[in-house]
Amino acid sequence: MTTLAQLRKTALSLPETAEQAIRFGMVAFTVRDKRFASIGKDNHVQLRLPAEEADEVLAAHPTAERLTRGSTSIGVRVPLGHINGQQLNHWVRRAWLARAPKRLAEQVTAGDAAVPGEAGDLPKAIGRPATQALISAGRTTLTQVAELTEAELLAMHGVGPKAVRTLSEALSATGRRLKA
Repeated sequence: MTTLAQLRKTALSLPETAEQAIRFGMVAFTVRDKRFASIGKDNHVQLRLPAEEADEVLAAHPTAERLTRGSTSIGVRVPLGHINGQQLNHWVRRAWLARAPKRLAEQVTAGDAAVPGEAGDLPKAIGRPATQALISAGRTTLTQVAELTEAELLAMHGVGPKAVRTLSEALSATGRRLKA
């Protein structure tokens, strides 16, 4: 079953995302003060999506409802328990991309095409998921990676203990290390 913890982890793994507690027990996730996802006490997740993407969610989830402002579609509302984790991850990311500033969204989508060993001086041995996560977060060099803590790296979707070890070894070889 998909949970608030998974929604939180997915949303907060995206660059410049903030979590806010708002009225009536609702939790919202924003990128540069623009809400892209929220969840209320009723455990319904609201995703701000363009109309065509909202249509895809509505077609896939019979219990989903369209969110509107006046006659304009602004997204969907779906019970959290009716959407599996992978789908939630996908749609939260799509909502983030729809609401993020263009330059930030382009940075994240550039990470999707990143190839290990071809991005800055990041070691090839960290693998594709870690490379993509770092590029999406705007980190293309070991110098930029050294500005992060181990916990911050592990919080990135796609960066696991092996990638952290590999990055730590690469930094150590150049006399640097992760932020304490």
